[in-house]
Amino acid sequence: MVAGWPGSPAFVVGRATAHGYETLVSHGLIDDARPWASVSKLTVGIAAMRVVASGDAFLSDPAGPEGSTLAHLLSHASGLGFEEGDRVVPVGTRRVYSNAGIDCVGDALAPDDPRGWITETVLIPLGTDAVLADRISAGVVGTVHDMALLANELLVPTLLTPAQRDTMTTPFLPELDGITPPFGRQRPNWWGLGPELKGQKQHWMGNWPADSFGHFGQSGALLLCDPTTQLFVAATSTERFGPWAVELWPQWLDALREEVGQ
Repeated sequence: MVAGWPGSPAFVVGRATAHGYETLVSHGLIDDARPWASVSKLTVGIAAMRVVASGDAFLSDPAGPEGSTLAHLLSHASGLGFEEGDRVVPVGTRRVYSNAGIDCVGDALAPDDPRGWITETVLIPLGTDAVLADRISAGVVGTVHDMALLANELLVPTLLTPAQRDTMTTPFLPELDGITPPFGRQRPNWWGLGPELKGQKQHWMGNWPADSFGHFGQSGALLLCDPTTQLFVAATSTERFGPWAVELWPQWLDALREEVGQ
């Protein structure tokens, strides 16, 4: 099940339940703490929705560049470039994947301690041992088990209501095109408030159902969730993302799905 994956991958294929996740298939050192890179963005989405649920902020609140809101930032529609200082486009005109935009969410909602905010509102309440070692857009370090706890929350929410989770996983500005690096231009490029959404894209999510959502990271980590079956795949790697993953992941994720009979 890991043929073609360089390094030492670790993964769990699981099913989310109200009593915690059920492991269907696992491989590798699932208790080794490894960088999640941009999979960390899913924790920012949950943390932001918790603030909105408390009434202390609204998704329509201004944040980031002029004309942008929290929702624009979380869905990569604020116009900000990949990193601070990169070329910008007008707000709400194109899906531009942006680490800088996600970091701006922390600046807006927890300016004094954005890393502590994610830790206290997501990582600890979920029962993980993961730590936020760097910026909130890409700094979580945790195990596959920790990532599976995150998947269970996204599929069977406890920190959020189902309606709030649905808001996270509904496309914001669904008409927007944009590039999912390095998988090319997606027309349209659906994104929720944190998670990337499958829709009709033909890319790293393979042939998983259109309702599927998740994220991958430059560390070689990925999380993919299917709310139609409560199935998920959580994976970390010792090999950074590269051309091998572009070629392997779509077929690999489809094969895992077939392995568990979904």
